[in-house]
Amino acid sequence: MRFLKHVPAFLPLLSSASSMQLVIPQVESAVQSMLHNLSSYVDYKTPAYLPPQHVGPQSYVAQAGTTPYWYETINHQGISAFGPSGYTVFRNVKSYGATGNGVTDDTAAINAAINAGGRCNEGCASSTTTPAVVYFPAGTYLISSPINPAYYTQLIGNPNAMPTIKATAGFGGFALIDADPYYTSNLNWGSTNVFYRQIRNFIIDTTNMPVNSAATGIHWPTAQATSLQNIVFTLSAASGTQHIGLFIESGSAGFMTDLVFNGGLKGGAFGNQQFTMRNMTFNNCVTAISHFWDWGWTYEGININNCGTGISINAGGTSSPEVGSITLIDSHFTNVPVGITTAYAPSSAGNAAGSVIIENVGITNVPIMVQGPSGATTLVGTTGSQTIAAWGQGHAYTPNGPTSLQGSFTGNSRPASLVSGSSYYQRSKPQYNTLPVSSFQSTRSSGAAGNGVTDDTYALQMVINNAAAAGAVLFWDAGTYVVTSTLTMPPGSKWVGESYSVIMSRGSFFNSMSSPKPVVQVGTAGQTGQVEWSDMIVSTQGPQAGAILIEWNLATTSGTPSGMWDVHARIGGFTGSSLSIANCPTTTGSNPINANCIGGYMSMYITASAQGLYMENCWLWTADHDIDDPSNRQLTIYNGRGLYIASTAGTFWLVGTAVEHHTLYQYQLANTKNIFMGQIQTETPYYQPNPGASSPFPVVASLNDPTQTTTSDAWGLRILKSSNILVYGAACSAVGAGENCQSAIFSVDSTASSVSVYNLNTVGSNQMIQIGGTSYAGYAQNINVFPDTIALFRS
Repeated sequence: MRFLKHVPAFLPLLSSASSMQLVIPQVESAVQSMLHNLSSYVDYKTPAYLPPQHVGPQSYVAQAGTTPYWYETINHQGISAFGPSGYTVFRNVKSYGATGNGVTDDTAAINAAINAGGRCNEGCASSTTTPAVVYFPAGTYLISSPINPAYYTQLIGNPNAMPTIKATAGFGGFALIDADPYYTSNLNWGSTNVFYRQIRNFIIDTTNMPVNSAATGIHWPTAQATSLQNIVFTLSAASGTQHIGLFIESGSAGFMTDLVFNGGLKGGAFGNQQFTMRNMTFNNCVTAISHFWDWGWTYEGININNCGTGISINAGGTSSPEVGSITLIDSHFTNVPVGITTAYAPSSAGNAAGSVIIENVGITNVPIMVQGPSGATTLVGTTGSQTIAAWGQGHAYTPNGPTSLQGSFTGNSRPASLVSGSSYYQRSKPQYNTLPVSSFQSTRSSGAAGNGVTDDTYALQMVINNAAAAGAVLFWDAGTYVVTSTLTMPPGSKWVGESYSVIMSRGSFFNSMSSPKPVVQVGTAGQTGQVEWSDMIVSTQGPQAGAILIEWNLATTSGTPSGMWDVHARIGGFTGSSLSIANCPTTTGSNPINANCIGGYMSMYITASAQGLYMENCWLWTADHDIDDPSNRQLTIYNGRGLYIASTAGTFWLVGTAVEHHTLYQYQLANTKNIFMGQIQTETPYYQPNPGASSPFPVVASLNDPTQTTTSDAWGLRILKSSNILVYGAACSAVGAGENCQSAIFSVDSTASSVSVYNLNTVGSNQMIQIGGTSYAGYAQNINVFPDTIALFRS
């Protein structure tokens, strides 16, 4: 969460609490308005509501005839390295009494499976020590009240025969899956602190509920390192339907993919700071997507069919607009009377509010594509078929500005290496669901302990090499794997984690700032090939001033690009890191550098030889607060650099990525080319400028480090000597009071070319854009609902 603009009175709170928990009045107003308008959904109850009963674990035998899925049958031996003794990570709902027969009420059994082991639920701020995967075999699970996932939970169904979660006719509660309940008038977890959770492979069915009931499929206020994937929402499509598929009223980020919404009043009702949604289909909804507020939202590969309205972003009207911006690409609308409704007006309060960019969007029988205030047609559609190459509204800098944009413009020239057909390449996280369990090798079965204490370096490298040589998928059983020297991921590797398995570096090998070393090295310089990596975290323990968490050298020059999905860097802020509130608290006044809190050198380094990497929903985070502290108190941890791309060949896709709280910069691109970036998100370290970005990391010229001063702050995005950098949504934030938290946050040097940014949103930066050290855009000309927004930037 960001600090309130123009309200310096909030500044003293920074020293005593995580700023992610502070209330921004503009956001709070939008959220409360949304909750008021949809209060019948939040408070939905029926006389049939029954509280869940506790059920103990039972034995479970897979039913004959169900489609096998390797994850259901593999030996489950994952652990929580820093959790309670004997704690179980994997739990199958049928082992707790769920039947999945479509007749028996399975509510109590499912919630018992979720909560077993004393997990972080009602009244708990957050926790990393009780992670869980709750698995649903094929079946229909009837529920009469909400499923409530605890903190750090993954709900996973069988992708080969997706289980159905089906409400009873008398269902009572907010949503079938209520992932952040209102036990009081507030959410149980602050929505900007809800990290590390997933739901995938389900059918969510509300059709037993009355058509006019306030039925909701999933309630999902959320933040970074979270995802929904491969879910079908089956809602009533009858006349007068009030059903909503997905309800998000707040949060600070998120990612979703491969969702289908059938029927309903609204497929999705959304409010969040910034978000990425990809490959989503809406069929027969009254309104496919209804935005109640946002700062920036990127939609890629959206298909809206036979809906009354496609996307509504007119909340608040022209007098009090609530929606900041949306970016819509590579999508198609069919049989939709009105594609997008907006409240955009250059004279409205917040004159950049309602910024829209559309690129490569096909329409078939969409008479009005964009409708402005009072029903006026802003962009005429067609009763036939056409493709909108590029259209936008908002402020433009090309590179000088601002100029008012409301109409067609020349879209980005897309490098051939980045596209599949006319659309950008995209690929969902592989689940290997067609492979037998014999195609997998296990880290713990191969001798690695994963207990957060034992040095697993040797055992891990052995099984890594063996799995790659055998063409097997390496399954990292849940745990924390300590390494004291570099792990190398060879070409041909496929790694899959469980409940975000952690690789954690430790010791002197990684603690020399003058001789940095990678924790995980993907290929070596000059190597070619392909790898796949998903559902893991790379981290450090204690001082690791020379740790490069991920170094990517591998070049994928042909065939399927390499991929990283839900792979995160986490430096400090969790039990076992020795970089927690007991070690690295933020203090008031002058902050001398604590060498024991230099937790990393760089989060991810994509070297000159690398090429062909697709990254999706990856969060590189230097902790600003302690997740395992009951008060989520703030930390001061130093990590020099965020994501540095130095590849000369380029060809990278960054979809829904975020990089936060690194000392010198969050994203830096140097001597590279052909990069797609979709809704990137950055945040400056909270401690800056005390000390400033010049400490404690000296400038390294060979890494193109920026020259900083004792009072300067980290860059959000820095582009040097690069070309064809295409950014489809960017949210760059600084923490502090007013627009002078830092002088500048986004920099392009004078030698970069073909740099294009759609919907640049900044918070807390006096200058929004610098080119060659000169300011080209200030915040005052580009005020939006809370951030400052430039719809189109070109250099």
